[in-house]
Amino acid sequence: MTWLRKPWVGPLAFVVVAFVAFSLPPYLTGDRLQARVQSDWGPHYPLLVVHVVCASIAILTCVVQIWPWFRARFPSWHRRVGRVYVLAGVLPAGVSGLVIGWMTPFGPVAQVSTVVLSVLWLTFTLLAWRAARRRQFRDHRKWMIRSFVLTVSIITNRIWGVIGFLLLADRVPEAELPQTIAGISTWAGWTIPLLASQWWLERKPRRRAVAEQREAVPV
Repeated sequence: MTWLRKPWVGPLAFVVVAFVAFSLPPYLTGDRLQARVQSDWGPHYPLLVVHVVCASIAILTCVVQIWPWFRARFPSWHRRVGRVYVLAGVLPAGVSGLVIGWMTPFGPVAQVSTVVLSVLWLTFTLLAWRAARRRQFRDHRKWMIRSFVLTVSIITNRIWGVIGFLLLADRVPEAELPQTIAGISTWAGWTIPLLASQWWLERKPRRRAVAEQREAVPV
């Protein structure tokens, strides 16, 4: 089967489902104390719940959207899932992310990173939506790849957080450690994957253009 030629689909889906299964449940209880990010600002918790729930919808649907076999085999469902990704996932998660990012307790470095990430996430997704509506499928694919990279950057963020802790735990004062790690992981979590995706989009343009024409799906 065609989808078997894309060996990354299965492992990616497994990682995403496992991440959501681990991250989402504490925010479905209504217990503020179970939130992994604590803040004294009153609206922070409900906005955080909205962000986590909607971001979970975004990351799950995005995996389906970039699956070439599903996109080619079920174009109508590709469009429907795409609407869920944008309207129930990225838009509410991105807007709530802007607010809670601005009010983050992890310092100004993480604050700027989260706000910039949210703005780019919303922008890339809306540009992908507009390109699809205009039937500009090559541009749609490029913007969606960028949107997808920012959607899953929460996973790479956690990886950089672990690396930062292992490298800095004995070198940074304990009081400064959370903000230091947050500053490093929030920036590295999305900038490195985004730069890597841009490099991938720009390599071998002729071969990629042919592949894009074959995979284009009307919306």
